[in-house]
Amino acid sequence: MPIKTDVVITGLGVVCPIGVGCDQFWESLRRGRSGLRRAEILDGAPMSPAAVGEVTNLDAAQFVRPRKALKVMSRDIQLAFVAAELACRQAGIAPGQVDPERLGVVFGADMISCELEELAPAYRQCLTNGSFDSSRWGTQAMGEMFPLWMLKYLPNMPACHIGIALDARGPNNSIVLGEVSSLAAIAEAVRVIERGQADAMIAGGTGCRTHPIVWSRRPIYQPCERFRDPAEACRPFDARRAGQVFGEGAGAIVLERREHAAARGARPLARLISFAASFEPKPRHSLITGEAIRSAIRRALADAGLTPQQIGHVNAHGLSTLHDDAVEAQAIRAELGSVPVTALKSFFGNLAAGTGAVELVGSVLAIVHREIPITLNYEIPDPQCPIEVVHGQPAPLHEPTALCLNHAWTGQAHAIILGPAD
Repeated sequence: MPIKTDVVITGLGVVCPIGVGCDQFWESLRRGRSGLRRAEILDGAPMSPAAVGEVTNLDAAQFVRPRKALKVMSRDIQLAFVAAELACRQAGIAPGQVDPERLGVVFGADMISCELEELAPAYRQCLTNGSFDSSRWGTQAMGEMFPLWMLKYLPNMPACHIGIALDARGPNNSIVLGEVSSLAAIAEAVRVIERGQADAMIAGGTGCRTHPIVWSRRPIYQPCERFRDPAEACRPFDARRAGQVFGEGAGAIVLERREHAAARGARPLARLISFAASFEPKPRHSLITGEAIRSAIRRALADAGLTPQQIGHVNAHGLSTLHDDAVEAQAIRAELGSVPVTALKSFFGNLAAGTGAVELVGSVLAIVHREIPITLNYEIPDPQCPIEVVHGQPAPLHEPTALCLNHAWTGQAHAIILGPAD
């Protein structure tokens, strides 16, 4: 459905392998600076080498309040909190500066994995003659766990911590839909404003796929295990792509009714024009066909009242796997023609539930600066990916619009169209 309320973006926050904050993030995009490196977590492990996108320059204690809350914050929650704090700082939203009853939070998240150092003592209590005995878990193991351990790993906790710290007493919700979580959360935040339940919303997503438990399931993700330089491992739409790269990060935006933003003197950065979601049912273990991606693009375009020629660029999912990139590229070509396409995962990898929000921040900045970031490592075109990939150097953004795409292996696809603030 079309967006009936004029909703603008007034704040951006990003925490990812290529930067903490929009300045670092945009500078890395402009300079083609990768955030991927060899996965230290696998040093000495009996498996293939891997690249990973990690946030290495973050001290969450500088942002989290009260600081003791860090004790019940997993990595995912910390990333989310910092991104939301940065977005609110840019938007000029702080406790007491807006009506707390009219400020809400919707955040995308993943199922959060428990830290191994917390689990290890409990598991040791369940060992009998070198084997794990599940019958000992309730009586022997639980006494070794941090009493509030579950609060660190519930996927609704990013939104809860953000709401508590920022005194956001309006609607508070969490969405867990894999890689489409962020865009789904942003779309729901817009609907909350449209329903008249809030004047401003903090929305985004957070994810961490650098955890050892994720690596233990790595075959189902088709990870890249063939590269010379980790910075070259993620190569969306390139003919030599060999799988995805795991990463961690979070992105957040502040959404407001235009009248609310104007009344408090906030400067809009972009506006939400339309969004659409679609789903393609598929048999278990089968691959997506791309029909949901096509449908999401088509619906978002129709609701925006735009032609394909009015889309300045597509911020593609660009997973860097053979099948996903091919079906996504063919869907983009079929619905939009020769529109410029960028794939920012080439810089930082797949951030899971955080990926869409971080990429959307990149498109907002592209609209602000009128420049499309490149796709790293795109060197050899693939006939199966018949799209115009921006590479080599940034391209001028002739139409100040963006279509942001995400899809999940389970069949969901989401699209959001952004436009200039004015």
